[in-house]
Amino acid sequence: MRAQERMGTVDEKGQLSLDEPLKNKHSRVKVIILYFEDTDEDDESKESILNGFRTSLQELKVGKTRDISKLWDGIDDE
Repeated sequence: MRAQERMGTVDEKGQLSLDEPLKNKHSRVKVIILYFEDTDEDDESKESILNGFRTSLQELKVGKTRDISKLWDGIDDE
């Protein structure tokens, strides 16, 4: 089993619409729904970005870095 994370919106009829299409077509999926308690998506996105910056800064402080030339290795393997 593989996992993909996608964002989506539930409409007034309760139907889920994904923001981006899935790559694997014609396959069964298991859907786990995580609801945002705060419905303001902009605030959630900003908080998520800030958390990412905080994590990166902590990793930098403890020397957990990677050579920039290796960042693209395997990026096209999907």
